[in-house]
Order: sequence, then structure tokens, then C-alpha cells
Amino acid sequence: MAETSGTTNRAARIELDERVAHELRDLLPLVAGRTITAITAEVPSYSGTLTGQMRDKIENAVQIALGTFLQLVEQSRTADRPQASDPSTPLVPALEAAYALGSGEARSGRSVDALLAAYRVGARVSWREMAAATVAIGLPAATVAEFAELMFAYIDELSAASVAGHADELASVGRARRRNLERLTQQLLLGEPEEVLQRSAKRADWPVPQTLTVALLPQAKLRGALALLDEHTLESSEEMPAGEPGEETAVLLVPDMHGDRRRQLARVLQGRRAVLGPARPWSRACSSYRRVVRVVALGITRPADGEPLDTDQHLSELLLSADVEALADLRTRVLQPLAELPAATAERLTETLRSWLLHQGRRDDVAADLFVHPQTVRYRMGQLRQLYGERLTDPRSLLDLTVALALPVGIPPASIAPAG
Repeated sequence: MAETSGTTNRAARIELDERVAHELRDLLPLVAGRTITAITAEVPSYSGTLTGQMRDKIENAVQIALGTFLQLVEQSRTADRPQASDPSTPLVPALEAAYALGSGEARSGRSVDALLAAYRVGARVSWREMAAATVAIGLPAATVAEFAELMFAYIDELSAASVAGHADELASVGRARRRNLERLTQQLLLGEPEEVLQRSAKRADWPVPQTLTVALLPQAKLRGALALLDEHTLESSEEMPAGEPGEETAVLLVPDMHGDRRRQLARVLQGRRAVLGPARPWSRACSSYRRVVRVVALGITRPADGEPLDTDQHLSELLLSADVEALADLRTRVLQPLAELPAATAERLTETLRSWLLHQGRRDDVAADLFVHPQTVRYRMGQLRQLYGERLTDPRSLLDLTVALALPVGIPPASIAPAG
């Protein structure tokens, strides 16, 4: 025999003859109708929704539920007879139906609070009608009390089953949505066609923004950042070449942080060792992602004040690293006049030439930059003019020198990672 519930045990204590059961069963259509009327009047979430065929369907479901309750009482009364059926059996389909109701309400977008409110109203109205009938029939007060206890226990079991169905449906929908969001995130990072992205965004119920900005930060800093960002921010926990050795990193795709709002994003990421990509039209978020990857590969030093490493501030380095071999060849060619000098001398003169180009020949500024006396700068530049001659006044030669020496002298171009 199947395990009986508390409701079944209570049902076994009630003495209800066939005449009384028949009269109560005849009341079910009336009770169901009044129950639905009360629910639509008192529970705002159901106002105007239970009409037409839907109302008929729900009224029928209420009749079946109450009929199952009466069947439970009648069957419990005969359970000690030979070959009687299991008194818990009527509850099984009723609980399954209640579970399905809860699941359906979750899919319809109604909250569990609305569902429980409907059960409370339904229990009150059903008992009011049934109580009036049992008193009119002449049932003893003790039996009426037992009947009330049983009915509310039965409705409690139904509501618990509905809550379970509602919770399971939300969990299932949540898992499916998370999978869809993860798929969308990967498609955005890979640069899938916009029509593919549009379908995935719709499937994930993700509102399409105007722009997306990619940010890279350590996994350990992710939760705190997400709590301060737009709820529709996407995330990916894939491996990235950044952070401390062995440190896991995360990629964020933050909606609509373009223009003045970029400063707001920088404030949120303050102190989180983040790398911030450019804002891009949402379907081209892969461009922002590639920019972040390239800046990380360059090994650019992060700001000491905890500000995010903003890739928009390092466009020159990115541009110069676009063709590593070309930059190396250019540097070798423009530094050819220094090739015969001792290594230490060539390095000092290269460093001086770079500073002279960047400071447009202002001797005092060059001296301050190199931490040397202005006379030292004058002496070194005299050497360079002897080695380079007219090339230090030729516009084309100056352009080549500036581009070739734009990166710090201590970072040879061959050490720069290829563009990603």
C-alpha cells in the first residue's frame, strides 16, 4: 500500500454517509463558480484573466479538486472493507494536477504570491459554502469541525504541490535562460553574423542595447562588479592571458556605457585590476574583445592609482604593434647610423634621439625626461647630427624616426606579441 498523507489519516476519522456525500457533490458546480468569482475579484493578478473558456476550464478544475476531496472522505470510510482500494490513491492525480497548475502559472508570468493568494481565497469561499451545506444537512458539530480540518489540510497539500511546480518551472526556465545567455555571449565574442545574434538574443530574452563594452578582470573581482552594473551585463569565465599566474579571469560585456557613461564604468571597475575595451555597436562586441586581448598581450603597465587599464589610451602602441616585423625592420633601418657604435653608447644616443623627437627639440624638457644636464643633451645631439646629417631636418626621415622610436627604447619590437 502506498504511504498515506496526513490528509488521508484525517479523512479516516470522518463519518459521512452516502446521502450527505451525494448532497455535497451536487453543490460542487455552485461552489466552483463562486470560488472563481471571488478569486477574480480579490486577487489582482487574476482580474480579467479568468473569462470565457479559461474560466470554464478553471471552474472544472476546482470541481475536480473538490470532488477528489469528497472521494477521499468516502474512500477512507470504506478503506477497512475487504478489497477496498488504497485511500491515498485519489490524492495522486489531484496533487499532480496542482503541480501542473503551479508550473503553468509560472510560465504565464504570475508570481507564487498570486498563486497562494488564490488558494487562500479559494479555501475560504469553498469552506463557507461547504460549511453552510453540512450545517443545513444536520451533521454534528464535531463532524463539521473534523470536516473543516480535513478540507484545509487538503488545500494546504494542493497549494504546496502548486508551489513546488511553480518553483521547479522557474528553476528550469532559469537554467535554460542561463544556457541561452552563455551561448549568446560566446557568439558575440566570436563575431557571429548579426542575424544569428538577433535570434540568440530573442531566445535568451535579452534586450538588445545600442553598444557593448568589453571589460576583463580577475574572476575573484567579478561578483562585486556585477552587483554595480546593468542587470543585462553578460559574462564569460573563459581562460584569458591576463592577471597573476594561475589567476582565473572573466570577460564582461556591459550594455550602453558609451560617451560620458564610460567614466561611470571606470569608477565601478576602480581597484579591480580591469582592462577596459572600447564601446562598440552591440553586434560588433568582438571588436572590443579583440582590442582588450591585444592590449593584454602587449604587457602594458596598469595605472598605479587603481584605475582600469583603458585601451583607448594606448592606441599608438596598438597601431605600432599591428605589424611586428615591419616595425622591427623600420627601427633597424633608422638606427643604422648607430650600428658601429658600442652598445652602451648606441643605447644612450637612441634614448636621447627618441626624447628629442617627442619633445620637439626642447633641450630642457629632454634633459628633465632623461635626468641629465642640458649640456649633456647638447653634446649627445651634436653626435647625432654628425651621424644623421640632413636626415634630422628631412620631414620623411623624421616621420620614420618618430614611428620607429615611438615605443620605449627598452622594448625592442621583436618582443611585442603579434596582433590577435
